[in-house]
Amino acid sequence: MIGKRLGYRTVIYAEWEARWYRWLDYFAVMNQRVIESIPGAYRHKLAVVGDLMADFSPISLNFMEMATNPVIGILPGSKTGKLTQGVPLCLSIAEHIYQRKPQTRFILPIAPTINIETLVRFADPKYNPFVMKMGGVSGELKKENGKYYLQTKTGLNVELISQFPAHEILQQCCLTLTTVGANTAELGALGIPMIVLLPTQQLDAMRTWDGIPGILANLPLVGSQLAKLINARVVKTGRLFAWPNIWAKEEIVPELRGELQGEKVADLVLDWLDNPSELNKIHYRLLEVRGKPGAAQKIAKIVHEQLSHNN
Repeated sequence: MIGKRLGYRTVIYAEWEARWYRWLDYFAVMNQRVIESIPGAYRHKLAVVGDLMADFSPISLNFMEMATNPVIGILPGSKTGKLTQGVPLCLSIAEHIYQRKPQTRFILPIAPTINIETLVRFADPKYNPFVMKMGGVSGELKKENGKYYLQTKTGLNVELISQFPAHEILQQCCLTLTTVGANTAELGALGIPMIVLLPTQQLDAMRTWDGIPGILANLPLVGSQLAKLINARVVKTGRLFAWPNIWAKEEIVPELRGELQGEKVADLVLDWLDNPSELNKIHYRLLEVRGKPGAAQKIAKIVHEQLSHNN
């Protein structure tokens, strides 16, 4: 709306809902359902471009081979609320896998909004008391041959990856452990199997809901208590959180909720590694529900067309 007030042509990318269509110039939308929700008189302003989150091509993955010497990706999030639980929980899971499958390699792509030193603090029980609540596996920063690692007391090394985006590195993974968020869309678009973790040891950690729940959860003083109530209710509803599951309207990758324990999640990971056909099945299901690539190019064309109206 600011662009409109300043006299600029306006183009909006809409995933689920196109708003202000009476006043704005054009919409690039994810799918036909968005167009069908708009009154007919305004549909000429909308065009389907596909999913921006899926705007890259996946590669074919050989899970039978990859599961022999597995690489597992860890994506614990980028915000404090998620990292507080996600880092120690994923370290605990990795530790249990490492004890039973020591040839496993672990990588952790770091979000561009945080640095290595900040992330490592979430593995330190002196800084993060949830380390002891999530399995008691701590880690410290190590550097070897120019690479950074989060190392546990048993010698498990989780390689810290600063490259962003980390698509090429993630495509080495036969599976990933991840929190909810845009990363699930990225992994789904790449066709990488994932286990989505929603630990409830800290129920007020999630405060990113849309609309009124999001406003209430972020209120000063009372926000924490309201977040606990909202999140407890949401967890019980059976709502889907991972983007591939939302796209498919069913759970094609597991969403584990509750007071998660590292050993239990590790059991599921090891079962998948022992049965790579399951990984293969999830891989192809993810590719079925992802959007088609090419959205960025189509949006660029729309922007160019709108700019021509100013000439």
